[in-house]
Amino acid sequence: METNRKIKEDNYKIFALLSNYLNKAPDYVEKAEIKRLAAYNVSDTYAFGFILAAAFGMDVVDNAEDKAFFQNYFIPMIHKLDPSEYKNNPYYKNIRLPAIKIGNSELTYEAYKPYEGFVCNDIMQTNEGRQIPQIGFFDTEFRFPAILENDRIWMTITPNEIETMKEAVDKAFGDVLTYGLGLGYYAYMASEKENVNSVTVVECNPDVINLFQKHILPQFQHSEKIKIIQADAFQFADKQMAAGNYDVVFTDLWHDVSDGMGMYLKMKTYENKSPGSEFLYWIEKSIRCYL
Repeated sequence: METNRKIKEDNYKIFALLSNYLNKAPDYVEKAEIKRLAAYNVSDTYAFGFILAAAFGMDVVDNAEDKAFFQNYFIPMIHKLDPSEYKNNPYYKNIRLPAIKIGNSELTYEAYKPYEGFVCNDIMQTNEGRQIPQIGFFDTEFRFPAILENDRIWMTITPNEIETMKEAVDKAFGDVLTYGLGLGYYAYMASEKENVNSVTVVECNPDVINLFQKHILPQFQHSEKIKIIQADAFQFADKQMAAGNYDVVFTDLWHDVSDGMGMYLKMKTYENKSPGSEFLYWIEKSIRCYL
């Protein structure tokens, strides 16, 4: 019981520390500091974690408790990412966004600075119950597609989206239904598969649909597979989903765990309307850590 209590406290601590870092100073770690530590023959990944831990007031060299916390969380949490791995992604390679604004929505590109930290995958849960966020960084600037809503980032295709949609893309087959359009990443990746016949997308925002249909969909190699329906996701799930006889249903309606839990639980209640469908959910592993 004491061990479980300590692990829960550690889980709360790492999320509190990271929330403050990611929201207030994600570019805190600087190249010069990384290179200074490289003189001690440590990797960029270790140096990044060491600098971040020091910023949190931790002494991972002489303090046994801090050192254990660093080993349990920071070592499996921090990842230096290879930009070429993502630049070779089919969507990144084949889809180009023009600088276009329709209504309150705007297509654009945003960028991570060198050594800027960001969430890069689902939360990893260990057998002993540790919940370990996944934080990535690049050592060069990395640009990614985005939709701005009222000049604020609303939807993106970052390494996090790519990593956390891999399973849903891999499992797509036959007739696919997806809730949430965004920049069409999932629709594109699913439509590229030979064993996918159709991809029906339910999206409620007409500006997002307009941007997609005019400037992104024409670039799809298999645009004939794509069908867009403007509707509320939950109303569609309640009244129309079963009639489509979809093989796979993928839901991507939320920005993160905080606003996703309620929608995730609500969408789960509609699964019994389509017992022949396989239901998949964006960042489900992370959401379930909080349930």
